[in-house]
Amino acid sequence: MPRLNVIVASTRPGRVGRRIGDWFTAAAVRHGGFDDVRLVDLAEVGLPFHDEPYHPSEGTYLHRHTREWSATTAAADAFVLVMPEYNYGFSAPLKNAIDYLYHEWRHKPVGFVSYGMTSGGLRAVQMIKQVVTTLNMVPVNEAVTVFLRQALDEAGELLPDPGRETAAELMLDQLARLAAALAPLRVAA
Repeated sequence: MPRLNVIVASTRPGRVGRRIGDWFTAAAVRHGGFDDVRLVDLAEVGLPFHDEPYHPSEGTYLHRHTREWSATTAAADAFVLVMPEYNYGFSAPLKNAIDYLYHEWRHKPVGFVSYGMTSGGLRAVQMIKQVVTTLNMVPVNEAVTVFLRQALDEAGELLPDPGRETAAELMLDQLARLAAALAPLRVAA
């Protein structure tokens, strides 16, 4: 039963990331490519700045929050990062969450739902690809890009967008295919 973790990367008060994450999670459930779709909100996970004394590649975790984060991440077969762009880059909480672990990310596909005012988060996605490929994750080519000026109504709610729905379906198709194709590598690791 393949599992998809949709990770909301922004922890900032007043963020729109959770609304976008909720939308994408619902789209993933409708898609049906994964038996289990979980929204993982880094604001709720509440990881402190990396505080483990051992290198993540050792897999020796002393803190409960790290063991819980490890279990959540290890259980997933694929990921979608719902991520803002901050100053042309990705958010510090996302980098921190990634850096807590090592083996739990390996041989798993990752997709990106990015958002921002000017570039829709595309610059942040380009930067994070260097990080995820170093962990032997496989980024998919299809992505969802949300330009906030056009995507939100006056109340800050996400407007319906058939193009965004289509982009989500295409990305989910790729994620599901890659999750299945990479599964033997995860078993052998």
